[in-house]
Amino acid sequence: MSRNTKINLVLLFIVAALAVLPLALGLGDHKEEPFAGADGEAESAITEIEPDYEPWFSPLYEPPSGEIESALFSLQAALGAGVLAYYFGLHRGRRQGEQRALEREAGNVPAGAAGKSADGQD
Repeated sequence: MSRNTKINLVLLFIVAALAVLPLALGLGDHKEEPFAGADGEAESAITEIEPDYEPWFSPLYEPPSGEIESALFSLQAALGAGVLAYYFGLHRGRRQGEQRALEREAGNVPAGAAGKSADGQD
């Protein structure tokens, strides 16, 4: 087994443990909503400290239910991941293209190996 495979397996185990341990240990059993987001936790903490607190801003759009809010958040996360994946893929492709062009200029790669014949035609 290669070193990279071992590292990937350890990382996979850690991620699985982070997902399962809170459920297995019963963390959050004493709360009404055990796995609520940080926004809800902050709001309840502020209300405990200052019951008359008035927020400075209000949301532009308030989803009608928690499920729709979760779906919109998931959509936002998926779009962000797609943009990042596109950027990193584009960056890697450009870097590989530059590397191939440099190798072709230096004469390290035969013309036929780069997808073209010696006369420049496919």
